[in-house]
Amino acid sequence: MLNIKCPWCGERAETEFTYKGDATIRRPDPETASDEDWLDHIYLRDNPSGDHDEMWQHSSGCRQFVKVRRNLKTHDILRTGAPNDSFAEDDT
Repeated sequence: MLNIKCPWCGERAETEFTYKGDATIRRPDPETASDEDWLDHIYLRDNPSGDHDEMWQHSSGCRQFVKVRRNLKTHDILRTGAPNDSFAEDDT
């Protein structure tokens, strides 16, 4: 089991959190995006390996969203923070 450090509540078990998705995906602009842009956004995703940023929600705790940098090969959690925190590529 993973332990995720919530910035507001401290370290908690993964079972208290709900995975919400890839934190690097940006929605197309609703005003200018074509149907093809939306299809690509919804259905075409990369399958990353190594360090990756994800969004989790502390659903059984404070209900806040948490950005998590996790190594997808080892499942090690390298860093956590608020959703707007910027994780530099060499940050661990």
